[in-house]
Amino acid sequence: MNIAYLFPGQGSQAVGMGKDLYDKSPEARELFETADEVLGFPISKICFEGPEEELRLTRNTQPALLVVSTAACRLLGRDPAVTAGHSLGEYSALVAAGCLRFEDAVLLVHKRGRYMQEAVPVGIGGMAAVLGVPGDVVEGHLAAVRSGVVEIANWNSDDQIVISGEKAAVEEALAAIKAPRSVMLPVSAPFHSRLMKPAEERLAADLDAIPFAEPRFPVITNVDARLIRTAEEARDALKRQVSRAVLWTKSMGLLKEMDIEACVECGPGKVLAGLFKRIGRGWLKAPAFHNVENWEGLEKARAALFGLL
Repeated sequence: MNIAYLFPGQGSQAVGMGKDLYDKSPEARELFETADEVLGFPISKICFEGPEEELRLTRNTQPALLVVSTAACRLLGRDPAVTAGHSLGEYSALVAAGCLRFEDAVLLVHKRGRYMQEAVPVGIGGMAAVLGVPGDVVEGHLAAVRSGVVEIANWNSDDQIVISGEKAAVEEALAAIKAPRSVMLPVSAPFHSRLMKPAEERLAADLDAIPFAEPRFPVITNVDARLIRTAEEARDALKRQVSRAVLWTKSMGLLKEMDIEACVECGPGKVLAGLFKRIGRGWLKAPAFHNVENWEGLEKARAALFGLL
């Protein structure tokens, strides 16, 4: 069966995530313990017990999601045909492909979260989701904004776009777009906009210092929505993705071209499953979708995909 593993990004976190896998799997437990050791603080405790305000801090959210997603993926026990991750999730995808060592990735995303938070003072930036308006229409309105920087951060589906930039500019854009539904997002920085350039430059130096291996299977990158098959392509994509848009709609379109029959969302929540329903509405046959965020989901996915109990 042609299978894709997909990894969620920031926004999918929830207190208690990963606890079930930790309790029932020595392999998952070892991953959490390794992450605690690498980071020098108990990210496992923040995952399992919170408080939510602590988990929501970008510098904690990013490694927490990576650990839970990696545990979910490894417990599946089989390689997919292809993998992709939404924003932060691209690191989990590269760990799954053997391109990045888990220990290196945990430290990288912790730094990535800190750099992103420090790039713009709290209160200056903002992000908003725009629903029910095509991306090209959103782009047209953004070009007319005069109160500051605002850009498309996420092309999540044909009618779900996330914009990012200076808070005043984001609010001006929303007033002009007049979407059927829009919402300011509870984030503390304008991710995937040019305001993240300082973070991107700091992270590039860290990425250059880390060894990358050739991936065992192709990975779809956010920044170009294309398949990559080499270590240097992976490093370059991670360098560029901090300040550029997540091309998720186009990325998922590649799964259609590859005749992917099933997708597994490895990690907490069902954000990517929800987006896929919107993206795949016009497909002749959309892939089956599974979610592995706990032991029950793991067993169901293994049985359905590999005939394993």
